[in-house]
Amino acid sequence: MIRTGVIGYGLGGMAFHAPLVDAVPELELAAIASSRAEVVHARYPDVTVTTPDAVLADPSIQLVVISTPNDTHAPLARRALESGKHVVIDKPFATNLADGEALVALAKEKGLLVGAFHNRRWDGDFLTVRKLVEAGTLGEVMLAELRWDRFRPDLAQAWKEDPDAGAGILADLGPHLIDQALQLFGTPEALSADIAVQRENGRTDDYFELTLFYGARRVTISAGRLFVTPRPRFWLHGTKADFAKHGLDPQEPRVKDGARYNDPGVGDEEARYHGTLTRADGSSEIVPTETGDYRLFYAGIARAIADGTPPPVTGEEAVMGLRIIEMARESAREGRRLAFQSPN
Repeated sequence: MIRTGVIGYGLGGMAFHAPLVDAVPELELAAIASSRAEVVHARYPDVTVTTPDAVLADPSIQLVVISTPNDTHAPLARRALESGKHVVIDKPFATNLADGEALVALAKEKGLLVGAFHNRRWDGDFLTVRKLVEAGTLGEVMLAELRWDRFRPDLAQAWKEDPDAGAGILADLGPHLIDQALQLFGTPEALSADIAVQRENGRTDDYFELTLFYGARRVTISAGRLFVTPRPRFWLHGTKADFAKHGLDPQEPRVKDGARYNDPGVGDEEARYHGTLTRADGSSEIVPTETGDYRLFYAGIARAIADGTPPPVTGEEAVMGLRIIEMARESAREGRRLAFQSPN
C-alpha cells in the first residue's frame, strides 16, 4: 500500500483525486489537506484532514497529489519533491514552461516520479476515437476537431478570473485537449491560435481555437464558455469515413452525484450519446462508446512507484503541452503561424 496525501479538496480533489486514490487497491488515501474537515469526513471518516505542510512533512506518505489553484502547483510540487515524495499534479502541470521543465529536472535528480493528471486519456469517447484511428476505420484522417464547449456566462470564483494566477480556459481545458491530440497524431509541425475574452467583464481567456499542422492534416482544438448548443466533442474526417461524437464522459458527473469509481457501470455511457460513423458510400452506423476508467491512471502511478515503470503520463509529456500553450499565446498575440519549437 502506497500511502498517499491529497492537497486540495475542491472540485479536483473531491470528484477525481480522493475517490480515485480510494478506489485503487495499491494506494491508501492517508491524508487530505483541506480547510473543510467536515466535508471530507462526510465521505472519508477515517482519513486524516490536515494542512499541506503536514502532508509534506509526514515521512510515511510516499505520494502527494496536488489539486490546488493553478499558480500553487509548481511551488507545492517542488516542495514535495524536495521532501522525497512522488508527485501527481492536476492540470495545468505548471503555469509556465520554465517551471514545468524545472520540476521534471528536479524529479529526475531526486529519482522520483512526477506525473500529470491527464485523466481524459481514459474518457470513453477518447478511447473510442483512438480505437477507430488506430484501426484505420476512418482511413487517413485529414481533419480532426476536438472541442469542449460549455455555457457558463457567469464569472467564476476569484482566482479563476485572475490572469496572474494562471487561470483561463486555455490553461483549464487546453491541457486535456492538447494531450489527446498529441496522443492521436504526435508532435505537430506548426500551429496557429486565436484566443479571446468574450464574457462581459471577463479578465481571463474564455475562448480559444488552436490549429495544429501535420502536413496536409489539420487538427483543430477549441473550447468556449458561451455555447448554448455544444459542437461535437470529437469530429474526425478521414479518406474513408467521418466520425462525430457529442457529449462528455459520464464518470465525473456520476461521482459528483454520489457514485464511486468502483461502482459497476460508472464509466458506461448511455446509448443516446454514442457516436456516428458515416462512410464514403453514405452508409452509417452507431459506434458504441468504450467504457471509460480513470482508475487506470492511478493504477499506473502505483505500478510506476512500485516497479519503476514509466508513469501513465510523464512530466515530459506535460511539458510538451505547456510548450504548445506558450506557443499558442505567442501565435495569438502576433497573429501568425509558428513552426513548432522542439526542446533544446
